[in-house]
Amino acid sequence: MYDRETRFRLEDTMNAGRIEYTEKHVMHMAQRRCDVIRISMSGAVLALLTQYNLPKEFVLDIPDARIMKIGCILMRVNANNTIDVRFLRMLTQKELDRIFIFSTHPAHKDKKLDVRSW
Repeated sequence: MYDRETRFRLEDTMNAGRIEYTEKHVMHMAQRRCDVIRISMSGAVLALLTQYNLPKEFVLDIPDARIMKIGCILMRVNANNTIDVRFLRMLTQKELDRIFIFSTHPAHKDKKLDVRSW
């Protein structure tokens, strides 16, 4: 199913993120910190601090941009502690712009926040 979807170009970014998932099928939610290093409307590349086992489905939060609860599917685990994920819903252009505004990547240093649109 995910291989038939349209692919959007990943753009470099640097945002703090948080991964939330249930451990051992219990009600307890585990949280792990990550960095969002590339993102598009339909997926992202996340950098993890250490290697640990993630479930196939989890939730991504980007607290700086105030974007919460993006459902994700784990697509691939890379050797350099990065993972490729696909989103269960497409991000809007407004959400992407907000992520880029709060990014610390040099490519987005001139982005401005339009307060009239929020």
